Amino acid sequence: MVKQSPRTVAKVNEIEHVAVEMPASRVSERRPVDLNGWPMLGLGLLMPAGAAVLIVQGAEKNGPLVALGAILVVLAAIVLSGLIAIAPGEARVVQLLGRYLGTVRTDGLRWVVPFTQKRKVSTRIRNHETDIAKVNDLDGNPIEMAAVVVWQVEDTAKALFEVDDFVEFVAIQTETAVRHIAGNYPYDSHDDGQLSLRDNADEITGKLSIEIAARVSSAGVRVIESRITRLSYAPEIAQAMLRRQQAGAVVAARQRIVEGAVGMVEAALHRLDAAEVVDLDDERKAAMVSNLLVVLCGDRDVQPVVNAGSLYQ
Repeated sequence: MVKQSPRTVAKVNEIEHVAVEMPASRVSERRPVDLNGWPMLGLGLLMPAGAAVLIVQGAEKNGPLVALGAILVVLAAIVLSGLIAIAPGEARVVQLLGRYLGTVRTDGLRWVVPFTQKRKVSTRIRNHETDIAKVNDLDGNPIEMAAVVVWQVEDTAKALFEVDDFVEFVAIQTETAVRHIAGNYPYDSHDDGQLSLRDNADEITGKLSIEIAARVSSAGVRVIESRITRLSYAPEIAQAMLRRQQAGAVVAARQRIVEGAVGMVEAALHRLDAAEVVDLDDERKAAMVSNLLVVLCGDRDVQPVVNAGSLYQ
């Protein structure tokens, strides 16, 4: 487990306590009174047929059957106006004179109260990819960042009545969250345990998902996943930062080489002493260590020199 410094812990806690305050929802999804549409369709088709029979008989006898037939035609039109066809992955929000009655999610042919407005809302899984945003990270370096968010309408009533356009709302809030996250973390970590955009992608995307979900929850939207699709320095500092990264990589590689070389030299001296192959004084050990380190740490091939004399010549 990586131990974080007090400064890093305080900074992370400060970021995590930044709350997104959204207004409380005034309406939530509920189911209206809806029936199977096929019996109502049959009733709506039988009523005009019966009305035709009554009108014909009434015309022959000059009776009140004509008026009754006309009433049946009007009733058939009313019954048929309540039919709605719902495809899988869709829902219908039912309103009567501006009042929200409920949401029908059952697919197939359904029947609701006539003379209502039935608005179609897609409940399929969607994804939105933000444009490349140019922002400054925590250290003030200009970076370019983009993300993709996978989302789905969870509450159709909130999606239609709490915001003007829930699709545009999700797009704007996602971009806002991306800019906020990018400005609260450095591109590269300089301290042990400090989160950075480049080295801690999983943790950052998790925080990004939480923030986007908090921003769009009032619109009835559920965030399934979010991922950073682009992360790089801005073109004006990309070359300078690349050289800095290369220099850091070279230093890190040299440190590993030196650590390995020292271990190999220590092991060689220990095995020579244990096997009593040769007895070296401190001066000869120092010379041997120097030669081995030059051979092991050098970035070029060395040319061996054969000593034709004794060890001390």
